[in-house]
Amino acid sequence: MKMNVVVVDDTPINVTLLSHLIARMPDCSPVTFTDPLKGLEWCLQNTPDLVIVDYMMPDLDGIEFMRRFRAAPGREDIPVLMVTANDQTLVRHQALDAGANDFLTKPIDKTEFMTRSRNMLSLRRGQRRLEDHASRLSEEVRLATAAILARERETVIRLSKAADSRDPETGAHILRMAHYSKLIAVRLGLDEHDQELILEAAPMHDIGKIGIPDHILLKPGRLDTGEFDIMKRHARMGFDILDGSQSPSLQTAALIALGHHEKFDGSGYPSGLKGDAIPLFARICAVADVFDALTSERPYKKAWSLERSTDYLNEGSGQHFDPACVQAFLSGWDEVLQIREQFKDEEDEKSSHTLGAY
Repeated sequence: MKMNVVVVDDTPINVTLLSHLIARMPDCSPVTFTDPLKGLEWCLQNTPDLVIVDYMMPDLDGIEFMRRFRAAPGREDIPVLMVTANDQTLVRHQALDAGANDFLTKPIDKTEFMTRSRNMLSLRRGQRRLEDHASRLSEEVRLATAAILARERETVIRLSKAADSRDPETGAHILRMAHYSKLIAVRLGLDEHDQELILEAAPMHDIGKIGIPDHILLKPGRLDTGEFDIMKRHARMGFDILDGSQSPSLQTAALIALGHHEKFDGSGYPSGLKGDAIPLFARICAVADVFDALTSERPYKKAWSLERSTDYLNEGSGQHFDPACVQAFLSGWDEVLQIREQFKDEEDEKSSHTLGAY
């Protein structure tokens, strides 16, 4: 383990002497400065393993050097050895308060210097081993967590496709609307965590359709009032299926399933929520879901043109849809077209059970 030992002393002969002693210690490389400001700059841009600093120096004395060094992130525990000809108690107290770990008094005794330096470097080696161990553990946890999330995402997609297999909609629909939803989240300024969360949760929006009878779900024509009342139950069913999970993505999916058919003016279902009372993720998914449904061909309808579909969103802004979500969606039109191209219906079954990227 190579150790960088920094020497900061305005007297060249002292720097030469200390460098020679440091070079005699195994795996130690001296880094020397006669200018304390340049020495501090190096210590802030690099990570020393031991800093040996003189007390009396022009421009920046050893105590102020240590204060600035200790104030930098990640420099709290690096050992600092102060060298001084001043044996006054007040100076030592100030040095300790500034962050000194140990002292040497001039003229320097070689044996004492070597012993104290070795002891401090031994402590530093222990710190670095612990840091390396913690870093490895953190990486192992990250990889294990990523594997769990990947399996969870695959489960989400497969369950969503299971629902879609009973519906005229295709598996590509859930991928497109999920990416449309993320696009809206990005354009609304949501943080990266929420962007990924809605991408993972949106595919589950219609999971409740598993509980809708085939003669209603697959009916090619318009549903009558009684049939539509039954169809509307899928929102509550989806919530009941997903509610209570310990998974953040499934918790979010439950709220989306329940709220994506609410309307901004309060005329939606199942609860008649209005405006901001509708969860934001549900308001986002409402725009993404309806747009993709309009622009996709189904056995009972032809696909609408992009112009007609965007006109529908604009006309429904403030009534069916949250105006901010509509504006966010339309402001990313190039990305919308890219998503449509990437997730085509006829290519869906050739793709893996992942959310992909764009």
